[in-house]
Amino acid sequence: MTSRVLTRARLGTVLTFALAGMLCGIWVSRTPALAAKFGLSDSHVGLAILVWGIGAIIAMQGLRGVIARVGSRGVLRVAAPLTAVSLALVALAPDWPLLLVAVALFGMAFGLTDIGMNAHGSAVERSYGRPVMNGMHAGWCAGAISGGLLGALNASAGMSFGQTLLGGSVVSLPAALALGRTYLPDETTSAPAGTGRTRLPLVVYLVGALAFAAFMMEGSIADWSGLYLDRELGAAEAVAALGYPLFEAAMLTGRLVGDRLRTRVGTRRMLTYAGLGTAAAVSLVVLAPATPFALAGFWFAGLAICTVIPTTISVAGTIVPGRSAGAVTQVGAMGYGGLVLGPVVIGFLADVSSLRVGLGVAIVLGLVIAAGVRYVPMRRLAAVAEEPEIDREAVSLAA
Repeated sequence: MTSRVLTRARLGTVLTFALAGMLCGIWVSRTPALAAKFGLSDSHVGLAILVWGIGAIIAMQGLRGVIARVGSRGVLRVAAPLTAVSLALVALAPDWPLLLVAVALFGMAFGLTDIGMNAHGSAVERSYGRPVMNGMHAGWCAGAISGGLLGALNASAGMSFGQTLLGGSVVSLPAALALGRTYLPDETTSAPAGTGRTRLPLVVYLVGALAFAAFMMEGSIADWSGLYLDRELGAAEAVAALGYPLFEAAMLTGRLVGDRLRTRVGTRRMLTYAGLGTAAAVSLVVLAPATPFALAGFWFAGLAICTVIPTTISVAGTIVPGRSAGAVTQVGAMGYGGLVLGPVVIGFLADVSSLRVGLGVAIVLGLVIAAGVRYVPMRRLAAVAEEPEIDREAVSLAA
């Protein structure tokens, strides 16, 4: 494989992350407008997000066999354009029942795109022989920031929820089709024995548990930041829409140096600091007396949590030689379980108490990550991250 082909594939993967992040940013930043359009309570908004997450998990659960047969490139070439189209369906939904159907379809397409791009990113990372996953996830942050800012600008201009999402769909569809030409022709198999329903080693599920907590925490902040600023602190809708892009801007900053930080301090220590830092930052958010303090808390939360998800995906891609796609899919599916549970828990806690109490769940999750990472064997991963020239399979068997 030439360096030019590998560089093109890495750039294409980063841009795919950016495209997915932009679509997510548009969707999340206009959550207050969605609630206003259909007259939704916090619990109903949580239900809509729940349906989105369930759709993603349903699609992802069947992906192990599919990705083994057609590869991550084949999955992405179909799923990314479908994600753009399904966003338009959400924008055009005329009532609550059809909105839920459209959101479910959007979640299914998005879930396939998410796992496809992570599996492809893992393949590119293994080809490079060194950690690059945090840099790829930085693309997500850049896209989410642009999507969030677009949502904020549209809100300030008085554009509706549907107009914002429809515009994002129109812009992203041709980009998704063009990016399909940049992906690597990754390995495929005719029988998905290693990436199908065969049980993976326990370490994969331990890593998946960390991903579950991180996805739940990150998703909780992303999905509820706008409503928290709007309803708890009285921020204007345009200001409330800035919470998510600010959070993503901090994550972008951290992920740009995350791979170097991981090599320098080690995987376990980095994840421990990330969990503790996130708990402290979210504490600032829930105790904030005014909007500026909460915005600062969202910034520090993004800076702290940013490396957890890319690192768990990277661990999954290297920890089971020959079964990387299945491990990445399993960890990703467990992570999306956190995205499903988080909005429901926070939505109902907000209904019976307040969003301050609901977002307090993220504090607990940060502490869980800091405590739980000590039980995941990291020696084999550290060897891969710090000595990329050695054979990964030999390291894994020796660990």
